[in-house]
Amino acid sequence: MTEIFSFPAVASANARVLILGSMPGIRSLEQQRYYAHAQNSFWYIIENLFGIDSSLEYEQRLELVKKKNIAIWDVLKACRRGGSLDSAIESESIVANDFEIFLGQYQNIKCIFFNGSKAEQEFNKRVLPLISESHKELNYQRLPSTSPAHAAITRQEKLRQWMMVKDCLLHADC
Repeated sequence: MTEIFSFPAVASANARVLILGSMPGIRSLEQQRYYAHAQNSFWYIIENLFGIDSSLEYEQRLELVKKKNIAIWDVLKACRRGGSLDSAIESESIVANDFEIFLGQYQNIKCIFFNGSKAEQEFNKRVLPLISESHKELNYQRLPSTSPAHAAITRQEKLRQWMMVKDCLLHADC
């Protein structure tokens, strides 16, 4: 098993929504880019919801995501894993990111969306018990994983469910 580390958060001071993955897959780690696997639906969904062209250079996409008041990060800071699957993560090796500091710095975040069940599970287990009560009262919602390994539902169905992110940003409370 290889020890791997997540990327720094992508966020602007105005971020109102945080999208959390679990840990980047092999392709993303190799390219040092969030959601780099060509079959991952993340950038397809972002393009369809927010008009951010998925063919733009990665840095340009990140800047446009930040302008839409969206932050991107992972629940896990480090772990040991063989391959890309969340199921291959060695539980005892997990180190979570510091959300108390992050949420203190980005106080406009009102909604946290989990990109799949592993992100939600690990957040609930390793982060939620440690954060302040005010952060526990944010809106939390799990969305279907954009990973190509989660092929149980179509890209179109994922897109339909991910519409919640756009809806959240359109409301004043988020």
